[in-house]
Amino acid sequence: MEQENKIKVGIVGLGPVGMILAVKLKEAGCDVAICEKNEFKLKKIKENGIVLENTFNSTTLFDKVYSSVSEMSNLELDYLIFSLKSYQTPDAVKEAESLNSGKLTVIAAQNGIDVEELLISTFGESKTLRMIINFAGNMRTPNTVRVSFFTPPNYIGSVDDSRAKESERFANALNNIGFTTEHINSFELVKCVWEKTILNASLSALCGVGRLTMAEAIADADTTELIEQIINEGVEVADKEKIRFPDDFVRRCMRYLKNGGDHFPSLAVDLINNRQTEIDYFNGKIVEYGRKHYVKTSLNLAFTNMVKAMTNKHVITRMPGVAGELNKKIINKGLLEKSKPSVYFKELNCFLGIDLGSAYTKFTVIDENCVPVYRYTLQTMNKDRNAMKNVLQAINSYFNIKYSCATGYGRKHFNDTDIIKTEINCAAAGVSENLNGPKNIIDIGGEDIKIIQCDKDGHVANFYMNDKCAAGTGAFLTEIAERAGINIADMSNLASHSEYDKELNSFCTVFAKTEIMNWVFDGMAAADISRGIYISIANKVAKMRLDPSLPVFLIGGVIAHHPYMNNILSDKFHKEVNTIDNPQHIVSYGAAIIAKDAWNTRNHYEENIINNKAEI
Repeated sequence: MEQENKIKVGIVGLGPVGMILAVKLKEAGCDVAICEKNEFKLKKIKENGIVLENTFNSTTLFDKVYSSVSEMSNLELDYLIFSLKSYQTPDAVKEAESLNSGKLTVIAAQNGIDVEELLISTFGESKTLRMIINFAGNMRTPNTVRVSFFTPPNYIGSVDDSRAKESERFANALNNIGFTTEHINSFELVKCVWEKTILNASLSALCGVGRLTMAEAIADADTTELIEQIINEGVEVADKEKIRFPDDFVRRCMRYLKNGGDHFPSLAVDLINNRQTEIDYFNGKIVEYGRKHYVKTSLNLAFTNMVKAMTNKHVITRMPGVAGELNKKIINKGLLEKSKPSVYFKELNCFLGIDLGSAYTKFTVIDENCVPVYRYTLQTMNKDRNAMKNVLQAINSYFNIKYSCATGYGRKHFNDTDIIKTEINCAAAGVSENLNGPKNIIDIGGEDIKIIQCDKDGHVANFYMNDKCAAGTGAFLTEIAERAGINIADMSNLASHSEYDKELNSFCTVFAKTEIMNWVFDGMAAADISRGIYISIANKVAKMRLDPSLPVFLIGGVIAHHPYMNNILSDKFHKEVNTIDNPQHIVSYGAAIIAKDAWNTRNHYEENIINNKAEI
């Protein structure tokens, strides 16, 4: 296909459906641009492409990868595909309005009845296509999809038949590479939408409420009866809409569902993970059309209301039993303003910062005024593999998180936030939010020591780190205290009662342990040993580059648990050294601030694009 004749396609939303479509359209020779707001996923795709496994096997690189829809405004796209959840679509459509042109055709590649209306409200019926997806997959990594099945054909059609040629052209491009996609007219399209939605509605909510995989649900006689009744309700409502199915339709549906794998449907996964669901466009639509025709849809109504109750934004305990109690404990432990009702935090725009340190992972949630409303600390190497997931689940269930940022050692392997930043930048942002002007920041962490120098605007001007050895860090301190038989929680208090002024001669952990044992054998008091260890760390810090003309601020987990270090460092530098409030959470606080700023910048950028387009 020549460059000038290439079909230009933009894809908004890179879940499994969006990623599979992106690969297949690229294979079909289309000029494909993709959009994903998650910065970590975006980085992985830019570097390593999109990888498909199992049903399809390929690795595909893309040169047009964007973080916002507005960035595609100059591409003169032929098609813009929305492969998002229905509740994510309105914001994306608002942003995509700047791309609207006479040639643009938009495609709803989504599940559910009437989801195309979300596009029609902005682009109009005459420019809107609807695609029925008959493939699925699960995310294995941020850029890898395990394609679980493809049951051809897919279907595509113009919602009012006015762009039938565009629909057929799109289908032909995919058919040329064996990704069978059938162009159909608007009447056939409506029937296909209802058929697919009835199938989705029959199992999705049931699996989510019952915590059952598709295979488990269809294998049980009691749930099978429920599934049949849900399908029958959908068929009866469809009939009132003049959508006729063959007499054996229910039996065919049951046979199709019995081939479903031992995995959870997408809506069930969202419900289990306390995320918003698309229930309004699944069972909810069957209920809505049933009311229109005075048809009772008792089971669809029951499952719609159960799912909504379990995802109620004002309820913390979306999960029953032990899971709900765990959510409560996590929230109550870190909530800073306990007098406020839970609905208060759901009505605020909140931002999450996560500092994935070597020893502990710290979480901070702030409001739009950068005021912390929640702090939580979790041991990084936790025996409970679900610990991180449980904390994030609780946070997202209680707060209206608009944007999030990850930092720290583990940030490069963490894909559950919108953006990632270095702990250097996050530390500077956290300290500078309330302390303007140039400064030194000393961050003594679990595995390293950092000196960060900020300029007059609070930005990072320079930074220095200790060598690869962990000498003088939290890990070093813990091991030495353990060898000396000192409870690390008592060290700061012990050291404050000593006037000892000697330090360890060696910072190698092995030799330092031997030296500490000599102190113990010599009968040295625990208070003197504690102060000697602190002096050793202070001398290590003093050897690093520090601007003596600037004020000094301490942050990090070590200073949080060993406040007497402040006194030692003040004596060492012959000047006042200040410890920041909540020093262990200052980096996660800075990450939350960066998340807030990124969210505001993105929104202002999108508004400017739309306003400029309107002026033109």
